[in-house]
Amino acid sequence: MAHGPARRFFWRDRPREAPEGATALEALARDGLPALARSYRYHRPRGPFCGVGYCAGCLVRVNGVPNQRACRHVLEEGDRIRNTNGWPSARFDLFGVIDRVFPNGIDTLRGFRRPMFLTPLYQRVIRRLAGYGPVPAAPPTALSPPAPLSVDRDVVVIGAGTSGRAAAARLVARGLRPLLVDRALRVPEAPGSELLPRTNVTFLPPPTPGADPRFQLIGFQEPDRGVVVRARTVVVATGGYDAGLLFADNDRPGIFSAEGALAISASDRSRVFRRAVLVGGGERAGQILDRLSERVTAVVTPGEIRPEVVRAASDADIPLYPRTLLLGTRGTGRVRGVHLRARGSGPSFRLGCDAVILAHRRLPNPQLLFQAGAQMSWRSGTGAYYPVLDSTLSTTVARLYAVGTVAGVLSESAAVSGVRAADALAGDPSPASELPRVAESGPHELDGYYRELKPWLRSGRPVVCPCEDVLLRDVEAAHERGYLGVEVVKRYTGLGTGLCQGRYCLPDALLLLAILEGRPPSEVGFMTQRPPVVATPLEALAAIEELVAAEASP
Repeated sequence: MAHGPARRFFWRDRPREAPEGATALEALARDGLPALARSYRYHRPRGPFCGVGYCAGCLVRVNGVPNQRACRHVLEEGDRIRNTNGWPSARFDLFGVIDRVFPNGIDTLRGFRRPMFLTPLYQRVIRRLAGYGPVPAAPPTALSPPAPLSVDRDVVVIGAGTSGRAAAARLVARGLRPLLVDRALRVPEAPGSELLPRTNVTFLPPPTPGADPRFQLIGFQEPDRGVVVRARTVVVATGGYDAGLLFADNDRPGIFSAEGALAISASDRSRVFRRAVLVGGGERAGQILDRLSERVTAVVTPGEIRPEVVRAASDADIPLYPRTLLLGTRGTGRVRGVHLRARGSGPSFRLGCDAVILAHRRLPNPQLLFQAGAQMSWRSGTGAYYPVLDSTLSTTVARLYAVGTVAGVLSESAAVSGVRAADALAGDPSPASELPRVAESGPHELDGYYRELKPWLRSGRPVVCPCEDVLLRDVEAAHERGYLGVEVVKRYTGLGTGLCQGRYCLPDALLLLAILEGRPPSEVGFMTQRPPVVATPLEALAAIEELVAAEASP
């Protein structure tokens, strides 16, 4: 969290203070786990999950504008923050009775058919309950958006993580000045590169023979500045994110991805959780123990635990539960405990906790590669799609490279991948040895895990898609009705159509549908990646259109 002069803001009309540069979530988390929203279909409580602006767990209303992510909104003097939905508040929501009266949920997709005379009333109720909050009663400000930014560069690197910064530094060493784009709110300087932080971009159609040879990307710099980027070469280094996991009541406040746990615990003053169960036994779990071991009360993993994780947990006197099923959570307003069972014929048992940290599976952010038309292939090592690459990290689209996690390169070679791609696009390719990448074949660890877990998910409410309140039973019902393939199931259930654009439901849905349909995930398919992947202000797009028109005029 940034430090500076205190900024005064209002949370549900009550004054609060936060350091300059703090986000709304950072400020609210200083007093414990904030109750920010309710799910729109069941009105179940929602809380922050990813902490980096992908999920829909921390949506708030800022100065009258709905559906702003609290983890991305940097507070300004006098800001007024309220719950997006829930009446009279998200913590004490009277509409939460829906969750109990309609245990199978309200059908917001296919409507109400019997008795027919009640259909109009039903639709009025649905329109009142569903959605992400009312639209602003009036424009929040009369000010015009900032003038859009137009950038033309030879090379653009998208992502300022380990591999992206390595690529940019190598290009600078070769006399080039790349544009380094990253969506993070706080990005360290990159000497020699032009840095564009807080920026989300998406590809327009890639160049075609005989046309302008440059890639074109459009997007916005948060909060509302339009951006147009043109480049002859693009290096995609968008990294990865920590995935969710399917278990009963897996949408309760107090469940965090590893990124979310790190973000929400950045301040020593944070009281969001003190006794967390850590799920995962690999590299990411080890990183959590390095940073938050004093707040972890147990380590649970679907499979084996790495020796370094065992050592870290043992040094901190943290109990280990390898090869253990996470059946579900206990609690209502937030997590109060977990229900576990040893895999195989082991006994079930419970542990008390106030949080669950999911650090079991790190997945790539491949949306830009799909949008650019790069050929993708399924790799079972993590259970995700990665680009098809040659030895120089070049994709099947000319002058488009992928490096680091999004390319499936293992973490120890992330920086090397960035250097190799920079050398190749500068005309000096490295030796054609293959870099170590995520395993391409073999069963994924969660395949057997979910097969064993599925019979135990008859109680509680396993949520496959938290954004749209799609339950496991909804996906099973679609399969029973003959809907096959993830794209068709998406259209029937709404799975993957929420604000996270499938990041936290698609990976598990692919594994589940593979089990139900009896075929590999690569045959179950993939949802169409339609830009923009993140919510984009229309005013930013409108300003871009005016800029492009002005540039095209003689």
